[in-house]
Amino acid sequence: MTNPPLLSVRDLSVAFTQGGETTTAVDRISFDIADGETVALVGESGSGKSVSALSVLKLLQYPAASHPSGEILFEGKDLLSATENELRKVRGNDIAMIFQEPMTSLNPLHTVEKQIGETLRLHGARDVEIPSRTLELLEQVGIRDAAKRLKAFPHQLSGGQRQRVMIAMALSNRPKLLIADEPTTALDVTVQAQILKLLDELKREEGMSMLFITHDLGIVRRIADRVCVMTEGRIVETGPTEKIFSDPQHGYTKHLLAAEPKGKPIPLNDNAETVLTGENVRVWFPIRKGLLRKTVDNVKAVDGVDVTVRKGQTLGIVGESGSGKTTLGLALTRMIASQGRIDFGGREISTYSFEAMRPLRREIQIVFQDPFGSLSPRMSIDEIVGEGLGIHEPKLSRDERDARVTGALDEVGLDPDTRFRYPHEFSGGQRQRIAIARAMVLKPKFVMLDEPTSALDMSVQAQVVDLLRDLQRKHDLAYLFISHDLKVVRALANEVMVMRNGKVVEAGRAEEIFDNPKTDYTKALMAAAFDIEVAPAGIVNE
Repeated sequence: MTNPPLLSVRDLSVAFTQGGETTTAVDRISFDIADGETVALVGESGSGKSVSALSVLKLLQYPAASHPSGEILFEGKDLLSATENELRKVRGNDIAMIFQEPMTSLNPLHTVEKQIGETLRLHGARDVEIPSRTLELLEQVGIRDAAKRLKAFPHQLSGGQRQRVMIAMALSNRPKLLIADEPTTALDVTVQAQILKLLDELKREEGMSMLFITHDLGIVRRIADRVCVMTEGRIVETGPTEKIFSDPQHGYTKHLLAAEPKGKPIPLNDNAETVLTGENVRVWFPIRKGLLRKTVDNVKAVDGVDVTVRKGQTLGIVGESGSGKTTLGLALTRMIASQGRIDFGGREISTYSFEAMRPLRREIQIVFQDPFGSLSPRMSIDEIVGEGLGIHEPKLSRDERDARVTGALDEVGLDPDTRFRYPHEFSGGQRQRIAIARAMVLKPKFVMLDEPTSALDMSVQAQVVDLLRDLQRKHDLAYLFISHDLKVVRALANEVMVMRNGKVVEAGRAEEIFDNPKTDYTKALMAAAFDIEVAPAGIVNE
């Protein structure tokens, strides 16, 4: 006789009511999770996967959220009809949850020790047991020098360490089911690989089941036993992981599997005109101590880096968080002060003041990581894209300005008729296209792209990469492309620089770096990004 599933979701619907209008976010989905099984719920943003996961513990904003149909059976008991007191006994005890962004989930005012201790105390642990159990949990999730981290606050930890603390809190009461909602999306590839390995090991050690929410099929293949593919609130395909990958049936599943950035960079012309160079670029931040705030040391964020970017070339800067890649980009674009020589268009700009740099800003543009954060919510798309024209080309007539804005929007694949809408009315991919249009409307020569695809779904990433390649080919643009996503870099960059701790550890033609990395650190990045079976030496736990 087959054992009943640990969790059984049956005919579940989720609706949201606002301003008298009701929207269905999840439409009659069903799936089971057996003891010790990992089930992945996969889909792009807006597919309904996170809403479904939050429904298991009734963590949605009720009464705005409702369940027109369905039941969620955990060990045979329907959680949707459970009282708040009954749910409280289940939450964090039998079912625990890890969220995507630990910095917003952890209390910034409390130490790691206090936050884990609070979770233990709420579920019946005695005060005398809490210190030793807290230390045991931190060691279990692989935090080095765990005893020294007990008094640390969240901001004093790296992204990977914060996520490990969240996992420790989730495991504190030995749950039967762990719900992981995009737990690795915000992490570097090597840290991501470590967290996935950790979750898999802990699942086996503790005998847990896991519901894993993600938009990344590469992660699914590493960790899941079965997959449920979601789109537009429905599960369109489900089955064993290997079967989904080897023989997908539904068109949407095939679309997801084909969604990784593809294509090759534009061939590099070694005789192309040099647009920007940096020689021995340094950005040091002083560490001051004592009453007189004397400088006792420096944080060497960028430490003696040489850079050359030519017309039509993409130089990819890769490395983990804290490696100095974004700081280098900001120094080269003169957004922050630096030492060393920087030349742009044959002029040394290292000593240019903010005012002196202003005329050059139209030729040097930046596209940031988070389009929602970089676009003003109070300005229409027409105002956002056209703002630079008002500064750099004030003599344009209204009709000329309008033609430039509509031309830029059309060039990035957006309907110019939507230009009087606001950023919140667009998807993440559309907002990033708006940010690119804002840069392109000024006809720049050099564009710094700082993680422009990391916040996007896989298929949208592929579209943005294709767009950037097309714009580069059309305008002979020079790109400085900063990313920790090596698959995206491989599709776009001619040359690659690998950074670690402010220094360049390896640099050269992209194909050479990807196919024949020399240093252990670069090999470790490649192993984590491309799912190489045995990671070379170089991946070190935080």
